[in-house]
Amino acid sequence: MAIDSLPRMKSEEVRRQRLVVTRRLAGALLGFATLVFAVTTLIGADGWLGYVQAAAEASMVGGLADWFAVTALFRHPLGIPIPHTAIIPERKDQFGETLGEFVQDSFLTPDSIVSRVAAAHVAERLAAWLCEPANAERLAGYIADGAVAVADLVKDDEVHSALESIAREQLDRVQLAPLAGRALRAFTAQHRHDEVVDAALRGLLRSLTEHRDDLHRRFGAKSPWWLPGAVEDRIFDRLLDGAEAVLREMVEDRRHGLRIELDERIAKLIVDLETSPELRARGEQLKRDLLSQQQLREWVTAAWSDAKQQLRAAAADPDSTLRRRLADAISSGGARLRDDPALALMVDNGAETAVRYVVERFDGEIAALVTGTIARWDGEETARRLELLLGADLQYIRINGTVVGGAAGLALHCIAQALS
Repeated sequence: MAIDSLPRMKSEEVRRQRLVVTRRLAGALLGFATLVFAVTTLIGADGWLGYVQAAAEASMVGGLADWFAVTALFRHPLGIPIPHTAIIPERKDQFGETLGEFVQDSFLTPDSIVSRVAAAHVAERLAAWLCEPANAERLAGYIADGAVAVADLVKDDEVHSALESIAREQLDRVQLAPLAGRALRAFTAQHRHDEVVDAALRGLLRSLTEHRDDLHRRFGAKSPWWLPGAVEDRIFDRLLDGAEAVLREMVEDRRHGLRIELDERIAKLIVDLETSPELRARGEQLKRDLLSQQQLREWVTAAWSDAKQQLRAAAADPDSTLRRRLADAISSGGARLRDDPALALMVDNGAETAVRYVVERFDGEIAALVTGTIARWDGEETARRLELLLGADLQYIRINGTVVGGAAGLALHCIAQALS
């Protein structure tokens, strides 16, 4: 199994200094008790010195016992491999399993996490965050960049084939003639087409005026050779002037007979497009001819390339229309979430349901995460790190053991003297 290095603690140096100070304090107190015991033993423990010697002796025993207990957690005392010492390095994996089960069963239960999520008021916080313009703009940038990443991730050939297949499938389902009939019916409803007809008539009238000389030459080329020129000119002028007059009347009067006849022909064409089997067959043949052309694939390829290029440019520009609209939509969504209690309740319930689902479905993964992470740590490094975290407080156990041991020894000596 690979050994992972432990993450560096932010306060590692401070904890190391504190550990050194408390360890020296505990050692100095134990050394002081030892010195007192040695002096009282050498000069004789008569009278009141017997009480001092008993207290010092008990302090030594308590201090040494607690030193052994604290040291045995992290290493072998004095380097001697005494059984049941260096507990953390040797039983690290078992501690990891126990810690993982403890965290899972005591903290990461569905009810505790769901209650925490409910107390967090997710919808309220989310709405406040989304309503901030800076947050909305930043999130819009993330969404645009994500869209670019997804577009770059997929292969262009696969996209081209998929789009072409979708286009062919959708077009194949549509009957061209009835669709054209419905479109023309919608276009002509309530005389929406009158302006288009007016524009077409004006354009035809302008074209006749601008090409009058060219039309005159063509008319002369088609006229009989025996027709006098003056007669020919007069006939042409009468024909062209009459045509221009009719066009002007049609432009000025939408109730003109020819305009009404045109509308009737358009209405008949609409009915024929929607009902005529012959026109429907011709429309289907035209559609098949269009779908068989290579231009459809070329159009899809060009459309996808242009879309990717425009998306990348819009995502890179903070002032692009895409990012502004995304930011506006995000801000609007935040405002709606803030002002709509029903929507906020739905978001809160959704968050609680999602959290409960994850915890209930992946509860074993939580314990496995803790257990697996600790199992990959080096035992000696783990012991050193835990000693930095807990060692300073554990040194006070040594201090308390020395002090309490001395007090207990003194009390026992007093009782013994009283009983004797």
